Amino acid sequence: MLVEDSLVVRQLLAHIVSRDPRLALAAAVDSGEEALREIHRVQPDVISMDIRLPGIDGLETTRRIMAERPTPIVVVADAIEDSSLKISMNALRAGALSVVEKPVGTGHRAYEAIADQICTQLRIMSQVPVIRRRPIGSERLATPRDETRGPAAPIPATQAPSLLAVAASTGGPPAFAKLLGALPADFPLPVLLVQHMGAAFMEGFADWLNGVVPLAVGLAREGVRPQAGHVYVAPGDRHLALSPGGLMTLLDEAPVGGQRPSATVLFRSVARSAGPRGFGVLLTGMGEDGAAGLLDMHLAGAATIAEHESSAVVYGMPAAAVRLKAAGSVLPLDLIAPRILRAAQPGLSP
Repeated sequence: MLVEDSLVVRQLLAHIVSRDPRLALAAAVDSGEEALREIHRVQPDVISMDIRLPGIDGLETTRRIMAERPTPIVVVADAIEDSSLKISMNALRAGALSVVEKPVGTGHRAYEAIADQICTQLRIMSQVPVIRRRPIGSERLATPRDETRGPAAPIPATQAPSLLAVAASTGGPPAFAKLLGALPADFPLPVLLVQHMGAAFMEGFADWLNGVVPLAVGLAREGVRPQAGHVYVAPGDRHLALSPGGLMTLLDEAPVGGQRPSATVLFRSVARSAGPRGFGVLLTGMGEDGAAGLLDMHLAGAATIAEHESSAVVYGMPAAAVRLKAAGSVLPLDLIAPRILRAAQPGLSP
């Protein structure tokens, strides 16, 4: 189902969907109110959601759909408009699964690439099982177990960590907001972050995250030494790595496992540069990116955590890490920040 108030864009999206034999247009509506009425009749497998709608906007429409009839939602947004980006990121936090760029005219040189990305996201996200969103404040996980390797399995690293590397794909923005939101502003480690998202949205994602967590968040820059209490987000379409000298480096090398930035590239560089003083966390996401890199960190003596299936929006990347025995601990999202804080005792120098 397409939700888009602009007739021109709605027709363009319908045309894009019609080109893909694996997609069928169930409905095309021009408002959030109509989407909420039609969803029970149409019962779509996936929704393409405009964010700036008259009346009920896309954020509130997303919230209501996830509360009343959970359905995979792909936000289709203008990547260059600040207010749209903030609403788009909050829609991800409310339960939308991904965000893609609005289509451009058929004569535009970027048309084919953006059209392909829209269809790919709609196809992939239509397969994601989504759950009803509980009201804020009642999100208690049913299985807050600590599944660890070994008997009591304390933090496996013998040395205090000097750097935290975190990565996610589908479901990542709300997971990062929750995880990093539980770390104090004076957190004693720098954080390097990989999120799979369209390149056009990475700066907006970093700005949004900066506004919802206590730590300072910004895009990573070449040759900069990461500082404690700061989160460095891999920019769009560049790998983020840690050099042997402890500086951040941005790489144009080929995608790894179809991803650039790749979590495995980041984790492997941290394994080489920080060894047992690294700390790696792999959160929700489709595919297997990050699992092999997390294994390198684990073998280097670093503490490693994969998100537990009970809290992951998509249990793909963490599951791959568990299969490889790359995760020292497998924890629900709520328990990861306390574990990190226990390892990074206040007062330690990064």
